[in-house]
Amino acid sequence: MPAINIEKISKRYGKANALSQISFEVHEGEVFGLIGPDGSGKTTLFNILATLQLPTSGKATLLGYDVIADYKKIRKEIGYLPGVFSLYPDLSVYENLRFFATMYGSNIKENMHLITPIWKQLSPFKDRQAGRLSGGMKQKLALCCALIHKPRILFLDEPTTGVDPVSRREFWNLLNDIKKQGIAVLVSTPYMDEATRCDRIALMKEGKIITLNTPAQIIENYKGKLYSLKTKAIFDLLDCMQNCQFRCIYYPYGEFMHISFYDEELKLQQFAEFLKAKGQVFYELTQILPTVEDCFIELVRGDVVDYKIDKP
Repeated sequence: MPAINIEKISKRYGKANALSQISFEVHEGEVFGLIGPDGSGKTTLFNILATLQLPTSGKATLLGYDVIADYKKIRKEIGYLPGVFSLYPDLSVYENLRFFATMYGSNIKENMHLITPIWKQLSPFKDRQAGRLSGGMKQKLALCCALIHKPRILFLDEPTTGVDPVSRREFWNLLNDIKKQGIAVLVSTPYMDEATRCDRIALMKEGKIITLNTPAQIIENYKGKLYSLKTKAIFDLLDCMQNCQFRCIYYPYGEFMHISFYDEELKLQQFAEFLKAKGQVFYELTQILPTVEDCFIELVRGDVVDYKIDKP
């Protein structure tokens, strides 16, 4: 039996569809990622699974408990780290931890082994008010409070948003330790580069799952031939690409332009000649391997790519 089982969950607000026919499973000891931009429905789904909102239709069970009928039982078995800092800012680090342990009828000593790697970093600040911690330390404290009652399922809604790159990396290393304890982890993020740290991911857009697979398989399923192009005039290049007759998608990627071609007969020399004819000066044009972000853009631009999206 999966730890989380979601069957055709939908949520509407008036005429707006926040979620549309969402279905997937998460197993014990698995880190499952919901990847997508703001407004794709990730937080709405978390609120339904955490028994904070009712779905419009569909069914979801956690550990065999129904999210509507068995909400009291579910709340004892889950840990939830919401997208905004929700601890008590005027309580100390240790006081927050003790409060959440007591609220769940647990105690810190009994479950300290669950949070030891995180607590080692927090213990020097145990007497500091939680509101005075750095962004990364706040998230680590929130993770401790979500774990201290030994949940079997952990929900993390964009836990690394606004956190520096070093703390983001440390946080994901902690998640790998957590899953080894058999805890099912459902985590959302708008950062595509974090997707590769998950066992499986669902890419979401406008309340729908557009693909679901392992990160490696999603990358392997990329259809186009992807190139990276470097130029000093990237905005001029964007204007120029509007006149490109080749079937392709293109978008800025840092200081580079990523261009993916879908014409089997196209030769790179033809494209280079097109750029030169338009007066474009470029320094590098290199074929590269796609990232999950490139795959997401390709899936969204299915009208250009001209293939059917695989159903999860």
